[in-house]
Amino acid sequence: MTTELVPTEAGDARITHHRAAAPKAVLALGYGAGGGIAARDLVALAAALPPRGITVALVEQPWRVAGKKLGPAPRTLDLGWTPVAERLAGQGLPLVVGGRSAGARVACRTGAATGAVGVVALAFPLHPPGKPEKSRAEELLESALPTLVVQSVADPFGGPAEFPELPAGHLMVSVPYGSHGFEVPKRAPMGQDEVLELICGAVGDWVLGLV
Repeated sequence: MTTELVPTEAGDARITHHRAAAPKAVLALGYGAGGGIAARDLVALAAALPPRGITVALVEQPWRVAGKKLGPAPRTLDLGWTPVAERLAGQGLPLVVGGRSAGARVACRTGAATGAVGVVALAFPLHPPGKPEKSRAEELLESALPTLVVQSVADPFGGPAEFPELPAGHLMVSVPYGSHGFEVPKRAPMGQDEVLELICGAVGDWVLGLV
């Protein structure tokens, strides 16, 4: 595991590289508006995918590097992400960009312009909780890249059944248990480890199938 700082218009971003021994692709992942790279799904992916030949780059936005607790407006998030993705795309391996929640939105908005070949959207926040009329579906539907959506059926920001029909090249994977953070209730038939294995398997298979 190595880290590097990347200057952006919004300040320095930080990449934590979890490198594959014989990489076939790079998966760059961001996180939610109040989160960080310690999110359970990001940690699981960073552990599970390098042995399959996928280097995972966990990206900390400038606001997080600066020690702030909440993310800025979407435009500033895009400014803090784009140079990082462009840097990774220029290193000779196919780049897939993605993230969880707000990080998924950033990847959808910027992926095509940065040289990425696909997008992984974990827990895409389709709408604010309880406000389905305020849909963000356009960002996802117009990513202009093959896009994998991994969504819990219990996500208050929008379960799989709430999404509009996805365009060709987009794939939805439903997670049967878990919250917006893929946290599984103690009495659920599937345990936390099983859900994370499902997510890691789906993401790994899709990325390798894409590249």
